[in-house]
Amino acid sequence: MRIVEVVRAGKKPFKRAYVGIFLWFTGRAIQAAATVDEQVRQEFASLPDDFTFSLGVLPDGPWMLIGKEKGRVKYLGGNPDGKHLHVRLAMKNIETAFLILSFQESTALATARNRLITEGEVPQALAMIRVMDIVEVYLLPKIIARLAVKRYPSWTFGRKVFGRIGIYTRALLGI
Repeated sequence: MRIVEVVRAGKKPFKRAYVGIFLWFTGRAIQAAATVDEQVRQEFASLPDDFTFSLGVLPDGPWMLIGKEKGRVKYLGGNPDGKHLHVRLAMKNIETAFLILSFQESTALATARNRLITEGEVPQALAMIRVMDIVEVYLLPKIIARLAVKRYPSWTFGRKVFGRIGIYTRALLGI
């Protein structure tokens, strides 16, 4: 006989779909930014050649995997099972992921509120956060990007425009 009934949380299909699409596109955009932006290339150059990184939602996803193989950065899909990860950044639940990825809460604030879990070397995790900040500046309009990143960079007009065109084109085409 059960004294307490076990209640499972709802699936939240809209939030799960939003987070999944966001991670898929961001993964492809990171791969594109590694070829378009010099600063992103330098961040990846400081990482080991077989480096893998994942960002996702506990307990069961969605996930984004990024790998560096033979000097090239690649989006490796959304299944971290069986892969050796150097750095894993996990958001504790889908609610937290939606708050962060819909820019209602910054990464710094989410970290302060203990909503993120980092596994791996701290310098490598920080390098990946810097890469994601750069990619968010390229992908998002300035008014939204200011909410997403700690400090909005002062880039030249050409870097912003041509970088955006290159990253969006490559991310959409999967180049």
